[in-house]
Amino acid sequence: MSGKFVDTNILIYAHDIDAGDRHWQAKELLKKLWDSGEGMLSTQVLNEFYVNVTQKIPSPMDPVRARAVLETYLSWNVQTLDPQSVLIASELQQRYRISYWDALIVYAASKGGASILYSEDLNTGQVMEGVHIVNPLLDEGVHDG
Repeated sequence: MSGKFVDTNILIYAHDIDAGDRHWQAKELLKKLWDSGEGMLSTQVLNEFYVNVTQKIPSPMDPVRARAVLETYLSWNVQTLDPQSVLIASELQQRYRISYWDALIVYAASKGGASILYSEDLNTGQVMEGVHIVNPLLDEGVHDG
């Protein structure tokens, strides 16, 4: 199944009311993904989202509310990582010279057959493992790919 993978930072911005323009840009992107049914993420993204929105953003979300938000995203194409993912991500980290955590994201997107990985952390325009990296927060606005 093809889809468009959302990295943690974009998901956080969409739910962080203190993120200014990034909040509105990310929220618009997620709305398009909800409408199209193309949204994809991983259990890693969901875990990082929960920790960040309940502990690290300026106006933290109540844990009960954060769990309710997580539950809505379970209807998306959620990639789970198996033990082999550890080795594959370490190879991707070395090949692309990215962080290990970003390599896990790239692997999950590739494993799920994503055509696009929306991320602020990776270089927009780059292609890794067949997945096009797009930063939807650039001045051009939200990219549909």
